[in-house]
Amino acid sequence: MPFLLKTEPNKYSFDDLLRDGETVWDGISNNQALLYLRNMKKGEKLVIYHSNIGKAAVGTAKVVSVDGTDPKNPRVVIKPVKRLKREKPLEEIRAAAVFTDSILFRQFRLSVVPLTEEQYDFLLS
Repeated sequence: MPFLLKTEPNKYSFDDLLRDGETVWDGISNNQALLYLRNMKKGEKLVIYHSNIGKAAVGTAKVVSVDGTDPKNPRVVIKPVKRLKREKPLEEIRAAAVFTDSILFRQFRLSVVPLTEEQYDFLLS
């Protein structure tokens, strides 16, 4: 299952992920977001979304490893795949039919959001 990971680019941007090569995705406190992180599997596809500044999907990444031993602080290592050819701004995502019933717009502050394959494909198109 693909996921959308939100990050504030002034704290940790997609460019930072590209520079670092991989990182532990942490700093999550919401119980539902933590559950999504713990249940991720190696190789799952990710979309990195810049929140607050930019408000757009900007790149793709994938899960390298998951250690959910500590349920309050799962260790999910991700690495970048590529920058999107064209960023997908929030307004365009909100207007897309594939996002009509998405949790992305029902629980807007959720920082880890599951995506359908159709939503993932839309963000990359």
